[in-house]
This record gives sequence, structure tokens and C-alpha cells, in this order.
Amino acid sequence: MRHYSAISRISMKRFLPRTALLLLLGASSLPLFASTAVSVGSAQNSWDSLQPDREQVIASLNVVELLKRHHYNKPPLNDERSAKIYDSYLKMLDPARMYFTAGDIAEFDRWRNRFDDFLKSGDLDPGFVIYKRHLDRLKGRLDYALAMLDKGVDKIDFSVDESLLIDREKTPWAKDTAELDDLWRKKVKDEVLRLKITGKDDKAIQEQLTKRYKNQLSRLKQTRSEDIFQAYINAFAQSYDPHTQYLSPDNAENFDINMSLSLEGIGAVLQSDNDYVKVVRLVPAGPAAKSKQIATSDKIIGVAQGKGEMVDVVGWRLDEVVKLIRGPKGSQVRLEVIPASNAPNDQTSKIVAITREAVKLEDQAAKKSIIKVDHEGRSYKLGVIDLPAFYLDFKAYRAGDPNYKSTTRDVKKLVAELQKDKVDGIVLDLRNNGGGSLQEATELTGLFIDQGPTVLVRNSDGRVDVLNDDEGKAFYTGPLAVLVNRLSASASEIFAGAMQDYHRALILGGQTFGKGTVQTIQPLNHGELKLTLAKFYRVSGQSTQHQGVIPDISYPSIVDDKEIGESALPDSMPWDTIRPVVKDEANPFKPFLAQLKAQHDARTENNADFVYARERLALAQELMKEKTVSLNEAKRRAQQTSIENRQLAMENALRKSKGQEPLKELKREDENALPEEDDKTKPQDDAYLTESGHILLDYLNLNSAVAKH
Repeated sequence: MRHYSAISRISMKRFLPRTALLLLLGASSLPLFASTAVSVGSAQNSWDSLQPDREQVIASLNVVELLKRHHYNKPPLNDERSAKIYDSYLKMLDPARMYFTAGDIAEFDRWRNRFDDFLKSGDLDPGFVIYKRHLDRLKGRLDYALAMLDKGVDKIDFSVDESLLIDREKTPWAKDTAELDDLWRKKVKDEVLRLKITGKDDKAIQEQLTKRYKNQLSRLKQTRSEDIFQAYINAFAQSYDPHTQYLSPDNAENFDINMSLSLEGIGAVLQSDNDYVKVVRLVPAGPAAKSKQIATSDKIIGVAQGKGEMVDVVGWRLDEVVKLIRGPKGSQVRLEVIPASNAPNDQTSKIVAITREAVKLEDQAAKKSIIKVDHEGRSYKLGVIDLPAFYLDFKAYRAGDPNYKSTTRDVKKLVAELQKDKVDGIVLDLRNNGGGSLQEATELTGLFIDQGPTVLVRNSDGRVDVLNDDEGKAFYTGPLAVLVNRLSASASEIFAGAMQDYHRALILGGQTFGKGTVQTIQPLNHGELKLTLAKFYRVSGQSTQHQGVIPDISYPSIVDDKEIGESALPDSMPWDTIRPVVKDEANPFKPFLAQLKAQHDARTENNADFVYARERLALAQELMKEKTVSLNEAKRRAQQTSIENRQLAMENALRKSKGQEPLKELKREDENALPEEDDKTKPQDDAYLTESGHILLDYLNLNSAVAKH
């Protein structure tokens, strides 16, 4: 590879915002506006008197200034941005359009193109007015639901042939309260039916839903001015991109606690999904991952402390659920979870008990194994390095400890051991690796290339920093494949992208997550701002943002990329390119890719693991297309039985291929179940690893020059 010198190397410090940034916001610059709030004495609801305070006004002006100066895109705060903020705020408060009426929206529409002016002047009143109207409407809906339940669950007629529209994001707003009443009649009926099908009796259902709605009413009354301010400013901040976020003082403190590990969680990345909290990613070697009972896209509907009472968290804010899940190290938290593998309307849940603990560095360390691959009449040895994260013991590194632990050091040692074992090739397994140290992604790349750029970082002013490997000679030059999936993100994508751009390894598996942006935390007078200020680019000039790394040969995934990944997030920044820093030379894989794919397809067409993954994804995508759900009990039960029979057939076909006894019904795990070993603990049984070995060996057989090497 030949390197371009037109892009100079500069320090990343030059484009980080100064933490001591001077914002000219004195008391004289604060807006003066009349309060329209009802006085406390006459307030009908506890939130009627809530108003923004001086600290929030200053913080909002700080956020406006920081985004203007330092956000990567620096889009103008104008009428067009105002409309995005408005739409984002309404979607945040009422994503399924089940609270506001068309009359409410008509009233708010007068502000549609004025939020830019409000924010520039520090006028927070419109954001507060909309939020408080949302609380009014939510209270009205909860009152309606409770009144319906008071009449008795047994009074609901499930023989009527009617349905509920579940994909409501683009439906017209309800004309009036009467239309909302009918919508909520169907919503409550649906929630009752979901629980009924799980086997609960009418009394238990009535108690559970009544308690849920009363708890939500109680939490409404605890709404603070800070809750409104945070929601409104985040609607503004996240209209720029989903990773730019305002953190209230409480949330900023929680963030700091989490970074210092003084409180522990379950080792999972969570996000809101309408009324639910959904698992987006499991931290490798974390408590949730080790339990083997929680998976990506599972929904958490209840949280209990130790043996305490289970708290229903449906309808709770994400930060409130996270507070319940966190706790002292060594303590136990119990979660009630709806598995992602359930049919869409199947509310059958399971209880999972997890002991809170820190993720230890040694638990995330790279591990090696050797698997036997029988290929075209010969037996080969394939080295596998499982890398859950890009880790670095920063404390030991900064202290000058010569024995500090790092990804690159560990992998180098494992590669040397595999070479002594005379393996025929190596697969580096980065599946589910959510990233970590950028330094380690760069240094690990250096083990496999002679020298050169590894990643580019571009800031909002167009300046580009080039990170290089300067070691001079590759440590390992033998056959290499990198295995990735949708949950391979950030540093994983930087490494995999470099391996692909340098034509150093075959990239196999699934399209990666697509997280290619850089954030920093900026302290404010009130809370903090997490700000996107740069983007990563591959040495070929392609961004990893949104698109991620596309494998040379793709494997089927049970994770739907329309549900998980950067491209699934609203307002995510687009994929783009900048000038490359390496000149593309002949790709040794390219002449053989078509044949490699044809051989792969033929080999996996009837492979049970690949068939299982394809069928599961196809079923999930089929069910995702359903826009309505039947409220007729007989039809609903028949539909669920049909789905469960299809799922059971898939499971049993896979079990049969492995010589296991078929299941009579789908397994429902309990909190006392011991974790089962999964494929990652038995590399020899992992079909995707074995297939990666076959592809690597196919390439060696086709490319005689590499084979001789």
C-alpha cells in the first residue's frame, strides 16, 4: 500500500471542546417572560404549577451555544430545525398517538416553526406547556383504563371480531376524546387478552393491570420541573443525532457512578421501546451475558430487589428502570422478562435472578481454541481467538507497569501459541464485541499489517487526524478471517474495516452495527451535555457510520438489522466518504469471492444451523409486517398456536441434527435454572466458526500462492 501525505497528522486535542468554554450568559441576558402557570393553590394537578427555573434557562442557552459551535454537523438552528424539534418532541411524548387529540396538535402547530427562536432566547414555556398537556391527557387515559377495569375483566367480550391497530406512528391524531376512549377500550382489551393467553385468571389480571395503572398515576404526580426540562432539551439535542444527549444533574451523577463502578448493574445496554425497556446489547462477560437467560431484544417488564416484591415497570422511563436495576456489588436483582423469541403478542414471561457485579478485565480477555475442520478429504486445524472486547488496563498503563494487560498483548501471545500448534489458519471472532479502546483497535491492526494508517478521525471543521501503526512489520502473515455480526460495533468495526481495506483478512458473518461517531461529555452549569463532535473513517475513506462493515461473505442472522443497529436509530448520521489515505491495490480475495460464495451457499443450503437462523429471521420479519392484532380470543389463540408450532418445528429440526431429543413444547425457563453452555463455550460445535474455517480453506486451495506461503 502507498500512503497519501496530503492529510496531515494533527492532535485530537485540537478539536475537542474546551471544558472551560466561556459562554456569555450573565443575569442580564436571561429572558424575561410572564408565567402562565396556575398558582399552586388553584392547581387541579400537581404538575400545573411546574415552571422552568433560572438554572434550566441558562443550561438551555449553553446547549444551544455548544451545539452551534461544536456539533459535528453544525446545522443551523432555523425554522427547518424547529420543525424537527417539534416532531421529535411529539414522537418522544406520544409515539403511538394515543394521548393527544387533533385539537391539541392544532393548538401546538402555531409553534412549529418557532422553537428555534424560543431556544435562542431561553424561552422554555412552550416545551413545558406541551409536556403538561401530555400529562393531562395521560392522566385521562389512565383514569379511563381504571374505570374500565373496575367494571370487571369478566365483562369484556372476547367473542367480538375486532382488531387493534398496533403500528400507529403515522396514523392521524384522534379527532376527540370519544375516539381516544374507543382506542383505549381496545388497548385495555388487548392487554387483558395478552395476560389471559398466558394462563392468568380474571382476578389476577384485574389486580395486575389495576396496580400497573395506579402506579403510573402515582408516578405522574411525582413529575418535577427537571423531568420536563430534560425531555424538552433532549428532543432538541437528539434532533441532531441519537447520541447527542442532555444529562440532568441526577443522570449526570448516575453516569459518573457508572463510570467509577461504585454501583453495579447487570451488564446490559438498554433503551426505551414505547412502554417497555428493551435489551439492546449484552456486555461481554457481564452478569446478564453469563446468566445465559437474557438475550438481545428481550423486554424487561418487572424488577425486584433480592427476594422482594416484583415491581411492574411497564410504562416507566428508562432512567427510572435503570435506577432499580443498579445496586451494590454482590446484591441480587430479579428481572421479569418477555423473551424476544416469543410471538409478538405472547406476554409469557420468565423470572431471571442475577447477582450484580463489575465486569472484570480478565473475564473479557481474549481466549484461544483449536477446532478440527474436515475439508475435502483432509483434516485441518483452525485456530480461533475469541475477543469479547477491546480492553486496556488504563491504570496500569498510565502507571508505567511493564506488565499491563491489553487486547493486543494477549492476542499476540495467543497467536504465537497457535503458530506453535501449527494451525492452518486463524479466525478472529469479534461477534458481539461492542468495542472499547481505540488505541487497542489500532495496535491490534498492527499485528497483521506491516505498517500504515489504521483509522481516520474527522472533526466538525474538516480537520482529519490519522492514527497509525508504526511497528514496521506484521507479527502474523498467515491465513486470517474475521468473524463479525450485527452486535460488533465501534472499535470492532475499525479493526474489521482496516483488515478489509488492507485485504489482509476475509470478513465473514453479518453486517456490523454501524457506530462511527465520537462523543465527549461537556459539563454545564446544570447537568452535562453528551456531544457528537467527530466521525471515524476507514483508511479507504469510507465511514463506518450507519453502514458499518459489510462482510465479504454474509451469514444469516437471527438479529433483524431493521431493529438493531445504528441505521435503526432515528436521526442517525449518514454514511459518507472522505479522501482515502491508502491507494487501493490488487485485492487477492476478489478473483475468488464469487466461487467462495457459491461453495459456501452449497455447503450451508441444508446445514441445520444456517437453516434455523434463516427461518427464525424470516418468521420474525413476517410477524413484524403485521399492522393489526385480533381482539377475538379464539382467533388470537389459534394464531399463537400456529406461531409456536412453527417455532417448535424449527427448534426440533435443529435438535435432531445434533442428536438431541425433540421437545414436546417450547421451553419456559425459570429463575433457578442453571446457565446452559452455549455455542461460544464449545467452538467445535459452532457452525459459524466451522464454516469460516471451510471458507478460509477454500481460499487457500483456490489461491495456490497463498497456500504455498
